[in-house]
Amino acid sequence: MSELSQLSPQPLWDIFAKICSIPHPSYHEEQLAEHIVSWAKEKGLYVDRDQVGNILIRKPATAGMENRKPVVLQAHLDMVPQKNSDTVHDFTTDPIQPYIDGEWVKARGTTLGADNGIGMASALAVLADDNVVHGPLEVLLTMTEEAGMDGAFGLQSGWLQADILINTDSEEEGEIYMGCAGGIDFTSNLPLTREAVPAGFACFKLTLKGLKGGHSGGEIHLGLGNANKLLARFLAGHAEELDLRLIDFNGGTLRNAIPREAFATLAVAADNVGALKTLVNAYQDILKNELAEKEKNLTLQLNEVASDKAALTAPSRDTFVRLLN
Repeated sequence: MSELSQLSPQPLWDIFAKICSIPHPSYHEEQLAEHIVSWAKEKGLYVDRDQVGNILIRKPATAGMENRKPVVLQAHLDMVPQKNSDTVHDFTTDPIQPYIDGEWVKARGTTLGADNGIGMASALAVLADDNVVHGPLEVLLTMTEEAGMDGAFGLQSGWLQADILINTDSEEEGEIYMGCAGGIDFTSNLPLTREAVPAGFACFKLTLKGLKGGHSGGEIHLGLGNANKLLARFLAGHAEELDLRLIDFNGGTLRNAIPREAFATLAVAADNVGALKTLVNAYQDILKNELAEKEKNLTLQLNEVASDKAALTAPSRDTFVRLLN
């Protein structure tokens, strides 16, 4: 039995725990979809799937409520697959491990998937509870919302019977949303060039981690740290001063998640190593002061590493850093 079974209402949390136990990152929702279809059939409910994999479940109205307006409860099947850099987890095969931390349900080292797992669980819990009085009811579960709204875009006219749709993918309990944040994607190709790292240079990995991350729509206004931009800010301020050679830069994993970690591999002349360490420590203090209320676990670490890769030329480095910063 899951630890979540002690929470109330228990049927909802039991369903959510089951959802967590079945891998369902974007583009890998089929196992969860098949489980939900079987679950609906076991309960004697009408269930159908369309050409893109969306699930539609119908439950007849409670006796005496047949003339009420039909309502559809909508959620999406996939979750955002993010993990801490020191966590070993394959989102396509491994279950999410939820646990209770005070008043919150969290996951060990990964995203929890409450977006939109708790929405799915709430809709399915309504279907499962014959004591809930309702008119004609539909539940629509869509595919691959987090990576492109594939299910929503693939929905065909006429499949739903309901006139009223309640979307369960919101952020605040007890509030109804009438709109949502938008998003813009762009793909850019930069003509970057590389050159060998000069002899006598030492290589270091600069790691910014411990940030909360968050949803780029629901939490973008909260003043949380963006690991990519914070690390790029350091490079913008000191790359030319210290003649830093940028070998690689990695940060963030998804288009709609605020990056919680970022990593840069740098080469620096031996006589500038001391200055680099001093500036890194000073920058960590600056960030901890700036983000004291929001990012209490922020750390900035500099560790010497071995690397035989070429570095970006100074013009390419500066172009890349300007793009991020």
